Amino acid sequence: MLASLVRTLTVLSFMVGLATVWSGTHASGQATGTVKRQPNIIYIMVDDLGYGDLGCFGQKQIATPHLDQMAKDGMRFTDYYAGHTVCRPSRLTLWTGQHVGSTGLIGNRQFAISSDHTTVAGLLKDAGYKTGGVGKWSLGTVNDPKKIDNPGHPNKHGFDYWFGFMNQGLAHNHFPPYLWENMTQVTLQGNVLSDHPGARGRVSKERVTFAHDAMTDAAFRFVEQNVANPFLLHIHWTIPHANNEGSRVYQNGMEVKELGEYANRDWPEPEKGFAAMVAKMDQDVGRLLELLRELKLDKDTLVIFTSDNGPHNEGNHKQDFFKSAGPLRGYKRSMHEGGIRVPMIAWWPGVVAAGTESDLPSAGYDFLPTACEIAAVESPKDIDGISYLPTLLGQNDQQEMHPYLFWASSEGATSIGARFGDWKLVKFRHPGKGPAWGLYHLKTDIGEAQNLAADQPQRLEGLLTQLRRDGLIE
Repeated sequence: MLASLVRTLTVLSFMVGLATVWSGTHASGQATGTVKRQPNIIYIMVDDLGYGDLGCFGQKQIATPHLDQMAKDGMRFTDYYAGHTVCRPSRLTLWTGQHVGSTGLIGNRQFAISSDHTTVAGLLKDAGYKTGGVGKWSLGTVNDPKKIDNPGHPNKHGFDYWFGFMNQGLAHNHFPPYLWENMTQVTLQGNVLSDHPGARGRVSKERVTFAHDAMTDAAFRFVEQNVANPFLLHIHWTIPHANNEGSRVYQNGMEVKELGEYANRDWPEPEKGFAAMVAKMDQDVGRLLELLRELKLDKDTLVIFTSDNGPHNEGNHKQDFFKSAGPLRGYKRSMHEGGIRVPMIAWWPGVVAAGTESDLPSAGYDFLPTACEIAAVESPKDIDGISYLPTLLGQNDQQEMHPYLFWASSEGATSIGARFGDWKLVKFRHPGKGPAWGLYHLKTDIGEAQNLAADQPQRLEGLLTQLRRDGLIE
């Protein structure tokens, strides 16, 4: 507890203000300085972006200059993981600070978050933060506008403001007829749904207003309206997720307003669309960081950029085309590294040292305790996450480590994944005559090509014993 307080005060000492909100002393007894407000926190989580889709993570064909610069100006996390291999459970782990062994949600089944869940937004709101979000909510599915006021709505889980999709399936459509602003349906001009039987109400035949642009505008307004307040903002853009139904109707689910510099490339149309989505995402990250500078909020704001899971093979896009998983094995829905290890960049001028890199094994469920520590809020006792604030501050000797990271899934060919330091466990759902478990040494085999389970049975059993002890496997 003392170490956490000292770290929080260290953050605050970077931020010179006019009025004292908190005060305290380091363990040495020296005063820490004063601040005018708590730091702002922005968490950008895009949809289905792979570990290798950014230039700063090895991408060669798609230009991402703004994110590459963000990494140069901040810290690049090489061993950061999503909370799950697919959308909905990944978001639940992010907001609750619990891995899926605790949340119980291990797939994309219908799910509405309940009042039993404590969210990072609720905790920071209670501490005086303005809380907002844009993009895909996923945890309170709404098809009927009459049922928008339901227990799973973000306004009932700590968010003062939300603009975007409430229904996960409808979020496949990047040109929907409407979005939601809190509990008000907002029409997107010019978008008309297709009546094709394969569209399932998720494909538009007339496309005018790009949902991504509307959600980005809403995020920027939220920042501009809260210059005087500490705020937490989640930006959960839906690109570069495919419109799965769009590929059935138009043979191309990579929907974007314009192809830009990729229009004339000698690539399949879905690959042009994917590249244009990544480029658009990159441009808007650059615009956001510039807005923070213009408003003189950059030194008061931690910005994190990451993805909700690994890359997809959907919408007639092939993740191998751009080597979206980089050197990793697998992709979305896989417990291998390509399905769960994602790019992550932390940017906070004057606090996070520029041009730094961390190989700390951490996951989406570590965000809640990190945000709480930054905001000087006590984290709940029943979480699995560990704050990575010491790493952000360059205090690696104070960083608490996970005994292991854990995932479980009802989807795909692998059902359980766990990382213990440099060692990785993967359970195969239908092994047949093959091994039930994969055991990989990531430091020497990042591509998980060599299964060492048969060669190291004692190590395998020791790791399985830890999971059994914690009630995560039988």
